[in-house]
Amino acid sequence: MLKFIAIGSGSSGNCYYLYTETDGLFIDAGVGIRGLKKHFKDYGLSLSKVHHILITHDHADHIKSVGSLSNEQHLPVYATRIVHQGIDRNYCVAKKVSSELRRYVEPGVTQQIGTFTVTPFTVPHDSSDNVGYEVMTADVTFCIITDVGRITDEIAKYIGRADYLVIEANHDLEMLKNGPYPQYLKNRIISGSGHLNNTQCGEAIAQHMGEHLRHVWLCHLSEENNHPELARKTVESVLRSYGIVVGKDLMLDVLKRTMPTGIFELE
Repeated sequence: MLKFIAIGSGSSGNCYYLYTETDGLFIDAGVGIRGLKKHFKDYGLSLSKVHHILITHDHADHIKSVGSLSNEQHLPVYATRIVHQGIDRNYCVAKKVSSELRRYVEPGVTQQIGTFTVTPFTVPHDSSDNVGYEVMTADVTFCIITDVGRITDEIAKYIGRADYLVIEANHDLEMLKNGPYPQYLKNRIISGSGHLNNTQCGEAIAQHMGEHLRHVWLCHLSEENNHPELARKTVESVLRSYGIVVGKDLMLDVLKRTMPTGIFELE
């Protein structure tokens, strides 16, 4: 059985953990190692079961602990060549990934990583490079799409294939427009290389989901320009407008920004 826990999801740090009885992988490593170890202990998890790290992109909140975690636990780090170069340049990554632990992925190219079948795909964002990941094991397909400026045809295809989906609902558009951010930052966020708002997230799910989609988690919520209940209600309302009923047709949860969000069994 595949299990999933989000260790953190937001601008303070992102880290997601997928695991079976014999294998486990992190997607992103943007939370502190000390906190990560504490959360693992609290949930009865063991770092010895983690065998791989996948990185989406090279912004600090997704990579700041990747070198330290990789070297301490001797974990190979999978990322595109451009993202690896971005990690090297990022001053927030105090300890870099050692050369012998670097592994490379290419969008659209599937590879076997331990017991997981992993396919990265291009996600538009204003980082050096950015990918989402489709992770398959047994008969379960998990997909994560974070820090996404717009939904492309390629992204839509992977949404349609997912049994379980983590997707960004970064901001409420009115909160952002009326909030304290300077205009250049607001423009960046709403651009096609910025972040999805709650309504865009709901539309993406409703328009592209397959009948087999079972559970959706909303990720990377803004602390200043969103609220968990608002995100959930907005997405739920959009889905309802398409005749999709949360709790009946699929489950919907919001991931916490700075704390773990339970352990979910993906059957």
